[in-house]
Amino acid sequence: MTKKPFKTIGIGVAFSPNLKANLYEAARLALFFDCKLVLIHVGKESEDKIKTLKIILNHFKKDNLNYEVLFKSGNPVEIILNASEEKNIDLLIIGAAKQEKFFTYYIGSIARKITRRAKCSLLLLINPSLERVPCQHIVVNGLMDPKTEQTIATAFYVGAKLKAEKITIVEEVKQNEIHVKIDDDKSLRKTQIVKERLSNRERSRIKHIIEDIPEEYTKDIAIKSQPIFGTQGYSIGHYAQIARADLLVMNPPTKMTFWDRVFPHDIEHILNELPTDVLIIQ
Repeated sequence: MTKKPFKTIGIGVAFSPNLKANLYEAARLALFFDCKLVLIHVGKESEDKIKTLKIILNHFKKDNLNYEVLFKSGNPVEIILNASEEKNIDLLIIGAAKQEKFFTYYIGSIARKITRRAKCSLLLLINPSLERVPCQHIVVNGLMDPKTEQTIATAFYVGAKLKAEKITIVEEVKQNEIHVKIDDDKSLRKTQIVKERLSNRERSRIKHIIEDIPEEYTKDIAIKSQPIFGTQGYSIGHYAQIARADLLVMNPPTKMTFWDRVFPHDIEHILNELPTDVLIIQ
């Protein structure tokens, strides 16, 4: 992980009822991470729009917030993705519905389409707030995957900057790794032994990842390792929900086909029903 993974933050700006709350959240993050903030509006530039944005962000004038506004007309998904590359945005913030309707799930909302195609990290906001809500508990995936080390390291960076109290690393272990059919007490005990061995394996793997993260990002945060058994994506989403996590940090989605959407897996479960704000690391 680089010392500073985020240098420029972008946010898609729509003049909706959530505009002020979304901008406040984005501005606070830009200040926490010492980043430039780029506001991307899909639509024509106007004096009224510029005035509205200035009035809202004037709240952060005393903090010397560094920002610029980009106006472009066209397809929202293409505009936001192209602007993200053009402005070298490292973290793109987009508003997202907590639970998508069935029709929207198959057709694809703007947020979902951007999530599948973005080349930068993404923060999906479901409950933006004018007043800062402290980020106390972060849950991050600990999948056995080449991208996981970077994801966990970035989660600790974010946790340190936001002064989180706790980070839980969830290792989702697939049920097919157990290879035991439960039909009596003996097989049940055998299953429990296998689960314990897999849990120890996962804890050891995660421990080695954490050891490589700079101490400045780990020293003031309580760290918990939590192996869970179940459907990948769904299990961690459910865990984040019952653990009342303030932020869920995930690996980027893999390439998908239509059938992956019909039979969802991995991050598709998360996108279908966001348990909390979700940060996807690229």
